[in-house]
This record gives sequence, C-alpha cells and structure tokens, in this order.
Amino acid sequence: MSIDRSLIGKESPEEVFEVEKGAIRKFAEAIGDPHPAFRSGEIAPPTFPITFRMGIPGVNLELSRVLHGEQEYSYRRPVRAGDRLRCKTRVADVYEREGRLGKMTFLVTEIEGRDEAGELVFTGRSTIIVR
Repeated sequence: MSIDRSLIGKESPEEVFEVEKGAIRKFAEAIGDPHPAFRSGEIAPPTFPITFRMGIPGVNLELSRVLHGEQEYSYRRPVRAGDRLRCKTRVADVYEREGRLGKMTFLVTEIEGRDEAGELVFTGRSTIIVR
C-alpha cells in the first residue's frame, strides 16, 4: 500500500474534544499509571491525546497493515478535566524505506490542541508504518 506524497500538508477539519474525568481515570487505569492526579481524573496523563481520534481527508488505511512507529507530545500546560480542546491534525511527511519484509511507507502526522481562548495547550507528532 502506498500513500501519495501529495497529501503532505493536508489538514483535518477542526474537532472539539471535551475532556472528562471518567475518560482520564479509565485511560490512567488502562496504562497502569498510579499518579494520584491521573487516577482522580483531574489531570490527563501525557499520552492522553492519543484518544482524540481524527481522520485526514485522503488518508484511508487498512489497519491490518499499520504498525505504530513513534509518538511524542509537547505541552504548554497539562490537559485537565473540563477542557474543551479544539484539535486539528495534518500530514507532515510521507516517505518510504526498504525493510526486511519489503517496502514500508512512513506517515508522519502532527496534531495541535488549543483551549477555548485559542491558546496552544499541546502539540504531538506521530509516525505510523504501513507495510
């Protein structure tokens, strides 16, 4: 499966995600993080934005062919219960590499989340590998 490099720069429509205490608690439990602020649902663990599922027009992947490459987040402030975050994601890069199992396509996306005042809360970068 190949991903067209013309998708670089394409953005998703903006979506609003309401951060709820229960979702934070469930996520903290799922990842096994014992931090009291996470377990109480007040503050989200650093990888919580992975739960903000967003599609990008033109990117349709067969999940059985997708591998998680890497992921990182940078914060201006923590994500908190009660936040309403306006998020959008964009394709930052598409490139190919030869691997042991043949050609692999790397899809790099970036996400940003802003609060209701428009202030940047977090950015993230994710690489997935399509074989």
